[in-house]
Order: sequence, then C-alpha cells, then structure tokens
Amino acid sequence: MAMEFLSRCASSSSSSPCFAFFNVHLQHTISCRATVKSQVLPWNSPVVGFGRSTSLGTDGRGRIWGCTCGPNRGLLLRKLWRYHSSLSSSSGMSSVCYRYVFKWKKYAGNFRRVRNAMEKSRHRFSVQLARVMVCVMLVMSVSSTFEDSPSWALTEENLLFLEAWRTIDRAYIDKNFNGQSWFRYRENALRNEPMNTREETYTAIKKMLATLDDPFTRFLEPEKFKSLQSGTQGALTGVGLSIGYRTAVDGPAGLLVVSAAPGGPAERAGITSGDVILAIDDITTESMGIYDAAERLQGPKGSSVQLTVQSGPSVKHLDLVREKVAINPVKSRICELPGSGDNSSKIGYIKLTSFNQKASGAVKEAIDSLRSNRVNAFVLDLRDNSGGLFPEGVEIAKIWLDKGVIVYICDSGGVRDIYDSDGSSTIAASEPLAVLVNKGTASASEILAGALKDNKRAVLFGEPTYGKGKIQSVFKLSDGSGLAVTVARYETPAHINIDKVGVIPDRPLPASFPKDGDGFCSCFEDPASACNVNRVQLFSR
Repeated sequence: MAMEFLSRCASSSSSSPCFAFFNVHLQHTISCRATVKSQVLPWNSPVVGFGRSTSLGTDGRGRIWGCTCGPNRGLLLRKLWRYHSSLSSSSGMSSVCYRYVFKWKKYAGNFRRVRNAMEKSRHRFSVQLARVMVCVMLVMSVSSTFEDSPSWALTEENLLFLEAWRTIDRAYIDKNFNGQSWFRYRENALRNEPMNTREETYTAIKKMLATLDDPFTRFLEPEKFKSLQSGTQGALTGVGLSIGYRTAVDGPAGLLVVSAAPGGPAERAGITSGDVILAIDDITTESMGIYDAAERLQGPKGSSVQLTVQSGPSVKHLDLVREKVAINPVKSRICELPGSGDNSSKIGYIKLTSFNQKASGAVKEAIDSLRSNRVNAFVLDLRDNSGGLFPEGVEIAKIWLDKGVIVYICDSGGVRDIYDSDGSSTIAASEPLAVLVNKGTASASEILAGALKDNKRAVLFGEPTYGKGKIQSVFKLSDGSGLAVTVARYETPAHINIDKVGVIPDRPLPASFPKDGDGFCSCFEDPASACNVNRVQLFSR
C-alpha cells in the first residue's frame, strides 16, 4: 500500500508551524484506506486538525496535512482517524477475507510504531490461519480414511456380509449395480438389516443380491456350494435334469427341461428336452428360480421327488427316486456308411453331454480312439448339453481350431479379454466336422458352437440354441458358503451377442432325427430312413 503521512517538524524551536511530507510504501498483503474526517483547528492549538488536501502532489497522491509538533517532536493524532482495512490471505486451498474497524482516540508516536503493530497483527493472523487450515486438512484426511467403513464396531456376521458385498463390488459385470448406489446400500444394510445370527446374515446377503435383478447371480449355503463343486467334478445325487427359464412368452408357465442325463431317472421316466416342469412336490414352479428348483430336485440317494411335467399337450405326474448320477461327459461310436471304401466309410460320432472337469480330456481320448479305427470325419453332438465350466469350453474349441478367436469376453465397457487358439493344443483341425445343436444347447456349449461356426471350422445343424450369453464365476466365502456371480457376457468371434437369441445353425435337421448315437448311425446306414442325411449334405456348406 501507499500512504502519505505528515512528518515531524523541521525544528521544534520554530515559532511558526512547519510542515513536511513523506511517502510510505509498504509491500505486503494488507491493503488499507484511510478515511479522514476533516476538522479545522486554530493554528496555535496544541494539536492542529488534519484533513485531505484538495490538491495533488506531483506523483498524483493526495496529501494529508496540517499539524504542529509537540515537545516530543512526533506526530500527534486525535480520535479522528478511522481505519477501514481489508485483509486477505491465501494458502493455496482457501481464501479468508474480512474487514475490521478501529479508532484511535489518541495516539502519540511515529509511524514506525504503527507499521510494527500492523506487521505483528498480520503475522499473528497468518499463524492462526495456518493452524486453521492444518486442522481442516486433518479433518478431511480422517474423514476420507473412515469413509470406506462404518464408524461402529463390526461383528463377525457384519464381516461376512461385507465379504459378500466386496465380492460383488469387484466382480459383478454391471458397475451401475442395476441403477443403485452400491456403497449406500452397504451402509444402509449394516445399519438396518438384522445380522445377529448366521441365518440372518445369509438372508441379508440374499436380499442384497436380489436388488441386482439377475437370476444367475446367487448365494450358495455351504452344503449347496459343496454340491455345486461335486457337480462340476462329475457326480450329482438327483434325477439327472438340467433346467432353464422358458424363452417363449406363450405356452405353460414353468421351468424348461434343457436336457436329461442319459440313463438317469428323468430320462428313464420319459422326460425330454423341451418339456416343462409345472410343479415340484406340489409346489408350483411359475415363479420359482432355476437354482431353487435344482436344489429341490437334488437330495439324498434313495429319496423320492414328485414332478408335474407337461410334454406337448399332455401333463404327467411322476414319482422319481434320486440316485447318484455319474456324469460321464463323452460317449462315442463309429458310423459306417454303406457302399464306400474302407478309407471313406467311417464317421466318428462324439456325444458331449456336459462341460465338467473331465470334458476336454475325454474328448481328446475319444478322438484318439476313433482315429485308431480310421475315421476320416467327425460329428460333435452338443444337443441337450446345458453347459458347465467355461474353461473347458475354451479348451475343447482349441482341440478343433488351428488358429482363430474362440470368444470375446465383454463387460459394460466393451471387450475386455480375448480367448483364441494358437495351435498348440490342436489335434483335429483338418478332418471334416459337423456340429449338432438344439434349444437345449446352452452356455459353454454355445461358446464352442459359435467358435466353430464363425471360424468356418464346422457346419452347424439343428435349431437355434438356448441363448445364455453370460458367464458366471464361483467365489468361496470364508465360512464355506459361496457366490455365483455374473462376471461377463461373451460374443462369438463374429461379435454376435447370443444372449436370449442363441447360435443360429447353418441347416436344420429332420424333425425325426434321433438324439442317441445308435439312432444317429441308423440315419446314415438306411437311405430310405426319414432321417437320412448323406455325407455330402452333412459336411458341405
């Protein structure tokens, strides 16, 4: 700031008033303006009034004037001064502004003392401001630290709930979580949901998952999680059914039979793909989830379950006895065509029923066995194969593909991963290949069928597949329970999203085409059969 003050008198012994002026320039952040109240006093007064001059100095500044000196040869000020000052300070984070007013009733001294007082005030303010800002930063830091966790003590049940919440937070495909704030749901649930027992915690987890409106993302109690692991390892105790949701809007309400395990209780009772389960133990399936239904179908060996099944126009009531269903994922046989030479008369038929941990190894063994019998073409039957382990589907695709993309893994942001074949696992890339599909072909089966079709490795026969284009991963929680979570969707190598649409085959099969290996071979061996398909039709596009 720049201020002009009247200086002390040139000589105290002078009988006439003397005037002198000097400019004071202070370079700091305090800016002041002096408001001067004019007052005229006699020249011989001990203190002469002062006011703002109506004339300007050579430098353009107004001059404050009019005084006589007292015996201390210093400037004497009366109560006419009123300072209006505005002070500002910045610390890089905030700005604090205020104005203050003070009056000098009577002040004797030189300007140095005034300036020193103002400097001290500024220093004290800066220190206090710094302290305030440090406190604000500390509070913000502490607030951020505790933002991610509740402020109350967490129980063991709370921690299990949070473990499930974090699993969904990290792995779930939809980062909008069905249009809700996932963090806010966590806080509300911990405050409002009862979690005093393990059963209450399980209920809270199920309620949380229900908000996602995704039937494939589900909670598994310890026994159910163990049962799921047993199924992927090749054995289940039940009736041998794979079920799914109906995709057609017309027809009876219920759950669709995707496939019946060969030789299982359901197949022996005449249940086939496309039938609709209306009730299980007299409980309607109209609003029943597929996993709830699967749990009801499984049970101890030797126990019974009652099913109400609609097959075409008829409704059947069946009593089935549960048994251990050994899931051998592969069956194979040789079909001999009449009227051909030894090297061109054999087709290797491979029926793949599921994608468990044994699937890829079993397919390799079947190919080797059929080759030893000089087959020169293959038929891979995926009808009524409801899927299973995603990695097994990829590994089996590598068996047939020399090079090429197998599947694109996508999330809400687009393609995030690509599975392809580099030829290192390929053992059957050259022989002609036909693939049979139907509406019971689902999940990992569709990944395999789509990869073989889009890479032009095989000709697809049959009907559009089921249309399950989402991928689930299973996560084990600390107490032995688990979560099946939708982690991604997939696209075929041609970037086709088959969810709720399915893989479209190249050609249809005759309506009477059999589903078992013996019946399949009979269609080739008898040219007069209604299901007859000759070799040229089977392997040409």
